[in-house]
Amino acid sequence: MKRRDWFGVMAGGYAALAAESRCRIEALEIWEFQGTREAERGVNGQYQVQPLHIYDALRPKEYRDAVAAKGPQKTSAIYLKLKATGGVEGLYGPVDREAAIVIDQQIREFLIGKDALAGDVVWDQMWRLNRHGRAGIFLMAISAVDNALWDLRGRYFKAPVYRLLGGPSRNSVEVYSSTLGSSLEPGKVAPRAKELFAQGFTNQKWFLADGPGSGAEGFARNVKVTEILRETLGPGANIMFDVFNGWDLGYALRWCKAVEPLRPRWLEEPFSSEKVDAFARLSASTSVPIAAGEHFYGRWEVHSFLKADAVRVVQADPEWCGGVSELKKICTLASVYDVPVIPHGHNLHAALHVVASENPSTCPLSEFLVLKMASYYHFDRNALIPKGGRIELGQGAGFGMELDEGKIEKSKILSWKL
Repeated sequence: MKRRDWFGVMAGGYAALAAESRCRIEALEIWEFQGTREAERGVNGQYQVQPLHIYDALRPKEYRDAVAAKGPQKTSAIYLKLKATGGVEGLYGPVDREAAIVIDQQIREFLIGKDALAGDVVWDQMWRLNRHGRAGIFLMAISAVDNALWDLRGRYFKAPVYRLLGGPSRNSVEVYSSTLGSSLEPGKVAPRAKELFAQGFTNQKWFLADGPGSGAEGFARNVKVTEILRETLGPGANIMFDVFNGWDLGYALRWCKAVEPLRPRWLEEPFSSEKVDAFARLSASTSVPIAAGEHFYGRWEVHSFLKADAVRVVQADPEWCGGVSELKKICTLASVYDVPVIPHGHNLHAALHVVASENPSTCPLSEFLVLKMASYYHFDRNALIPKGGRIELGQGAGFGMELDEGKIEKSKILSWKL
């Protein structure tokens, strides 16, 4: 290339960057939508073991489904809407209310005038804005804004987010069924597992209800559920178990030893994520893969677990870990240690697009909370629905989200300004 041609190309590139820099954030709106959906009551209320359940007074009675009754139920959801110069917008939701409050009180005004296309810069500035930004609710707020900005950028460039991230690596993403709420009563686990398997969910995660406070009978129930699932689904299915920080190291070691011959795909979050040493000791003591990450805040916490060889599956959640931008960095970090990232499925859009943009070794699966997702996207015209255990990638710009105005009975802009 001749020297003057090279300068022409560079000048054109700088001109393009200058034009892009005019995509400035003009407004951030927090919308609450209200409507009515058909709901089923009396069933699917199975609790999972909780950290508080070591206390007798705080441990619920063994769960039993009641007689199912269907009827209308009021529902609501919070969505973020970003507006930038030139009429381009970004949409993301549902968003946790506690995160929306932080966005309104501490982040909204800071974003006005920022370059909506400068993703890493805006993320870093939000993270530096508050000394608590590295974790907790503030990072949840950053996550929501980051995801909305990715949707805006997708709409700006008229491309799905997974294409902006470098993908897709496949046309559809395999999801595992997450059975939170499904009854663990005798006689109900096997039929439900068969039903899900027939729908294409060859990977199933079940939520155990007992922990150290439930004694020997509870421990036996936890082992029995594992036995029933392996017998029902056969050797070709993957069965996973979530205990939501409700166990201690001794209990987890006993359970893993008892079920190792049944080959669980993983045991998820036996302890809270500050207990890196306990995770490392458990992981070194069993062939059952240990998974965690739903409550990891940023790449730094993930790195501490990877360095300690404490987990064999990372489950960082783009709604909480820092958004799409941070989850991509976590995927790169985990790939160095050859540990797969299977994002937690609190929401679907952000996780699905990141998984689709990574190679299937780094991100083989995503989570689908079967009961929750039946109503979670009530106001979304394009709710993500698996077919044969897979979700097809859409071709719409951004995350492809469109609100179904026919389901919105009331709407209002929220504010919690101090």
